[in-house]
Amino acid sequence: MESDLETTELQDGLSLITLGTESRAEGEPRFPMELFLEILRHLSNGFVTNYGGLLAVRWFLGVTEAGLSPGVNYYLSCWYKREEFGLRAAVFFSAATVSGAFGGLISAGIGSGMQHVGGQPAWAWIFILEGLVTIVIGVLSFWMVVDFLTPKERDMVVRRLQEDEQFSAAGEGFQWKSIIDSLRDWRTWFTPSIVSALVPIYVWACILTIGVGFMADRYKTRIKFNMIFLTLGAAGYIILIASRNAALSYFAIYLAASGIFPLIPNTVTLIANNVEGSYKRSVSLAMVISWGNINGAVSSNIYHANQKPWYPLGHGIVLVYIVIGMVSNIVYYYFTSRENAARDRGERDEAIGGEPLLKGELRDGKGQGGWYATIEDAKTAKGDNWSGYRYIL
Repeated sequence: MESDLETTELQDGLSLITLGTESRAEGEPRFPMELFLEILRHLSNGFVTNYGGLLAVRWFLGVTEAGLSPGVNYYLSCWYKREEFGLRAAVFFSAATVSGAFGGLISAGIGSGMQHVGGQPAWAWIFILEGLVTIVIGVLSFWMVVDFLTPKERDMVVRRLQEDEQFSAAGEGFQWKSIIDSLRDWRTWFTPSIVSALVPIYVWACILTIGVGFMADRYKTRIKFNMIFLTLGAAGYIILIASRNAALSYFAIYLAASGIFPLIPNTVTLIANNVEGSYKRSVSLAMVISWGNINGAVSSNIYHANQKPWYPLGHGIVLVYIVIGMVSNIVYYYFTSRENAARDRGERDEAIGGEPLLKGELRDGKGQGGWYATIEDAKTAKGDNWSGYRYIL
C-alpha cells in the first residue's frame, strides 16, 4: 500500500489515527445513516488512490465507529448487574484479540491470491472483502438487536438492576444536569489515564481477558486485578527493552500482553460500575473510551521500521504508560475508598422527610448530603453521589 499510494512511514502512521466519541443513551437507532456511512467507509478503503483519499476514508472511520465501543458497553450495562458486567465486557473486547490473531492470516491469504484481480492491488481487496462482511453483519443486526422483552420480563430486569443500586434502570428523562455531572466527576477525567496505559499485542490475551473478567466479577474488585497485571506488563516491557535474546523476548511478549488486554475491559467496567444514571454513564463511557482511543496517535507512530526488531523507543514509551496506569490505579483506589469510608461513617447522609433544611442545618446529625422528601428522591437526584451508594474497587 505504501508504494501504491506513495506514502511515507509517518503518513502511514498518521492515517492509522482514529479519533472520535459519541454518546447516545436512548431513542431510535440511527441505522440507515450509520449503515450507509459504514458501507461507504469500508468500500472506499479499497478504492483510494492517494494519501488525501486515505485520510478522508480514515475520517469516515472515526465518524462511523466512534460510538461502537462506548455504545456496546453502555448497552451491556443496561442489562447486567455490576458484578455481572465485567465478564460480558471482557467477552466483547476479546473479539479484538481474536481478530488480531487471525486477521494477519486472512490478509496473507487474500494478499497471495488476489493481487491485481479486477485491476486492484491485494491490499485493496482486503478492505473490500472485509467491508462486505461488515455490511452483511450490519444489516442483520438491525433485526437482531431489538426490544424483545415482555412487560413482565422487562419489570424483572429493572428490578434486578435497581436492587444493584442502578436506580435509573426504569428510565429517566434527559437532563443537561446528567451531562454536567459526568463532566464534573473527577473519575471521568482520571480513568482515561488508566486506559491510556493499554496499548495492544495478541493471542493468549483472549483467554486471559475473559478469565480476568470472570474473576473480577466473582470477587467484586477491579483495581487489584489491574495492579497485578500492570505489574506483569511492566516486567514484560522491561525485558523487551533490555533483552537481545529472541527466546526471552518472545516470553516477554506474553507478559506484556498480560498487562494490556485484560485491563481494557476491566477498566471500562470499573467506570460503568461506578457511575449511576443512564445519561451520565453513557457520557462517561464515551469520554473514557475516546480518550483511550487518542493514544492511537501515539501507538501508531512510536514503532519505527529503522528500530526493528527490538523497538526500544516504542517499548519504552509503552512502559511509561504502564507506570502512569499503575499510579493512576493507586490514586483512584485511595480517593474512592476514602469516599466509601466517609459514607460508612455517615458523613454524606441526607436528611429525609419533614421540613426542608436551611443551608448548613442538620437534623439528628444528618443533612450533610442535603434534604429530600423521600429516599427515592435522593437516589434519583443524586445517583452515585447518594450516601447509600458504594463504589466498587
